[in-house]
Amino acid sequence: MSSRLIPLLLALGPVLLVSGPALARPVVVELFTSQGCSSCPPAEALLGELAGRDDLLALGFHVTYWDDLGWKDTASFEGATERQATYAGLLGEGNFTPQLVIDGRRSVVGSRRTEATSAVAAARAEMGAETEIAIVRRNGRFAVTVGAGKGSAKVFLVGFDRSLRTPVARGENSGRTLVQANVVRSLRTLGTWSGEPLEFSEALPAGQDAAVIVQQSDGRILGAARLVPGA
Repeated sequence: MSSRLIPLLLALGPVLLVSGPALARPVVVELFTSQGCSSCPPAEALLGELAGRDDLLALGFHVTYWDDLGWKDTASFEGATERQATYAGLLGEGNFTPQLVIDGRRSVVGSRRTEATSAVAAARAEMGAETEIAIVRRNGRFAVTVGAGKGSAKVFLVGFDRSLRTPVARGENSGRTLVQANVVRSLRTLGTWSGEPLEFSEALPAGQDAAVIVQQSDGRILGAARLVPGA
C-alpha cells in the first residue's frame, strides 16, 4: 500500500478491504436481470454463488424495460438500464436479460456457467497495473481513497442489498418467490480520477453495503473494492 494512504486510513479506523497491486482486486461481474424475466432465475442463482467468492465483485442490476410486461421489478432503477445501454454500445450488442458483463469487457448469457467461468479467467489473466482502492465504513458513511496510477477513469460508488426475497404476483414468474443476491440499489459517480490520489466521503441508506469501481470510458476496470461481508 502506498505510504500516502496509510495516515488517512489509520485515522479513519480499521480498513475493511483494500485492493491493488499487493492484493489482486476482485473481477467485477455484473448481471443485468429482471424479476419479470422467466429465464433470469437460473442466472440469479449463479450470481448468488459468485457473490460468495472473495475474488469476485458480483452485482445484480435490475433493469426497467420489463416493468410494463406484467410485473414491475421491485429493485429496478433507471441507472441499471442506462449502464447496460452503455455496455451495449461498447460491446456491440443489444440489451438482453439475463446478461453477465465480466470486468466491463466481455458479455455472456447470464445462466451459462462455463462461459462465465472462462470469461472470469480471461479477465483475471489480462489484469495489468491496478490502482489502490480502500473503502472504510465509519459513523454511517463510507470513506473512499483511490491511489496514484496511470489513466483517466470515473469513480463509481455502488450501494447494494446482500439479499432480496420477493414474491412475484404477476408476469412470467407469477407465483414464484425469487431470492436474489447483491441487488444494486444505487449507482453514483463520485468523480473523475486522472492518476492523482483522491478521497471521498459519502453516505448511503441504512442497511446498504457498498463497493467502488474505477472504470475507463471504454469499459476497462482499473480497480475495484468492496466492504467485507459482515463488517
